[in-house]
Amino acid sequence: MSFHHPRLLHRLGNAFALVVSAAGILLLSSCAPRETAVERGNREQVLHRGTGPEIASLDPHLATGTAEYNILSALLEGLVAEDPKTLEPIPDGVAEKWEISADGLTYTFTLRAAARWSNGQPVTAHDFVASYRRILTPALGADYAPLLYVIQNAEAWHKGRIADFAAVGLAAPDARTLRITLEHPSPRFLSMLTHTAFMPVHVPSIGQHGPIDSRSTPWARPGRFVGNGPFNLAEWRPGQKITAVKSSTYWDAARVRLREIHFHFTENRETEERAFRTGQLHLTEALPPGKIETYRENNPSLLRIDPYLGTEFYRINTARPFLNDHRVRRALALSIDRTAITEKILRGGQLPARAFTPPGTDGYASAAWIPDEPATARRLLADAGYPGGKGAPPVELLFNTSESHRAVAEAVQEMWRRQLGLDVRLVNQENKVAQDARRGGQYELIRSAWIADYIDPLSFLGVWTAGSGNNYTGWSDSAYDQALFQAARTEDPAARAALLQKAEAILLDAAPCIPIYHYTHVFLIQPGVRNWHPTLLDHHPYKHVWLEP
Repeated sequence: MSFHHPRLLHRLGNAFALVVSAAGILLLSSCAPRETAVERGNREQVLHRGTGPEIASLDPHLATGTAEYNILSALLEGLVAEDPKTLEPIPDGVAEKWEISADGLTYTFTLRAAARWSNGQPVTAHDFVASYRRILTPALGADYAPLLYVIQNAEAWHKGRIADFAAVGLAAPDARTLRITLEHPSPRFLSMLTHTAFMPVHVPSIGQHGPIDSRSTPWARPGRFVGNGPFNLAEWRPGQKITAVKSSTYWDAARVRLREIHFHFTENRETEERAFRTGQLHLTEALPPGKIETYRENNPSLLRIDPYLGTEFYRINTARPFLNDHRVRRALALSIDRTAITEKILRGGQLPARAFTPPGTDGYASAAWIPDEPATARRLLADAGYPGGKGAPPVELLFNTSESHRAVAEAVQEMWRRQLGLDVRLVNQENKVAQDARRGGQYELIRSAWIADYIDPLSFLGVWTAGSGNNYTGWSDSAYDQALFQAARTEDPAARAALLQKAEAILLDAAPCIPIYHYTHVFLIQPGVRNWHPTLLDHHPYKHVWLEP
């Protein structure tokens, strides 16, 4: 049976029209491209930054890498800040001003009354004294504790030669006054204060989770981390990312335009590049060498190649048999074609490293250098008792996961096989595992990198002193140490340069390390990122950064 009702038919018609209209809207919306993380981030001021492999710790006193600095500089603030273009120290940190005594030994900092920890408590001069005492506590085993040796009696207390910490050149006459007395004048001292070793920590909150001088106290985690920087630690997803959100207690919060920063981890540069290409990252930590020409030709506006004060090198465990002979180490150094590596493999404007310190570091360039001399290398190896590599044991070269690290290692492996007759075996480990191996001396040769802590040759050459927490090779030389000791205390530029030259010559002859190339920073960056200037240390104060659609 059927029947026709005019009003019913009218309603059915309207309903059908609505269904068709809704379906059309759904069809159109399904065809429209989804908003990417970068597009949404530009709109909401959320920066997505690639940071390379996952970091080991967010404890600033245990941090040893640039990735840690990139995150910690958002969470913590030291006494001074850096100009975002020049990196010159400026009174834009916890200290609103400072005075330097006529002899260059005493620095008196006046702290801001508005400086606050993320728990709302004021940041005081006593916090800085307590923080510096913590990093100098021997039980903590901080690799960068020697960076504080520029402070009067800091080395003596750290090494147990004096027992009274009051003798160390640190004083807090009141909550807003911090006085630091140095061992000797140091023109770069203010720049050193931006290093993670000089960042303050909230010692009382650390103590709530265990001993303040224990490396394993689990305080540097979301919900526990008390910082004083422009951002707070909100989330840490192991193997994925760390999220920092804008702090409401930061003294200069009104100037901070970013609402969040997401630091994304990846062991694989190809994966990172893909994430950038699909709109998941505003900038990458690096770029696979094989992709450089593609971006140069097709998307040059996205490619950045910035100057970068750093050196890629191989550490040598000089305690191991075969490698404990400096003739063997020197032979390894002389038989590497560095130009082939930089031009054929890396292709990012890197320079062959003929010395450990990059040329032009604060006007310095090493007079001693490493030539490409495979014939001399073969003679040295023969003099050491291994003519043509005969009788030499296999050698392991350890590198952390990266396509470019592998490519360079394979090239060096072939050079040493062809030129010296050596059997070199490559070992690949994830970054955190490789760091543990380096720290524990569980390696023969290991891929390493050094980025300047401040712009001065001492930042490079100081790595290899006997007291350095970053040496890890077992090598030391008293003449080398003495030359650097004197250089740090010499104000005459020519005399200082001569001492630095003497030290570098000793280092290159002994060869506890093999410089491979000097860095440039090759990375990708989206056009919406503003105020990300090229700097020699790749530092970018986040409160000066913002995003535009």
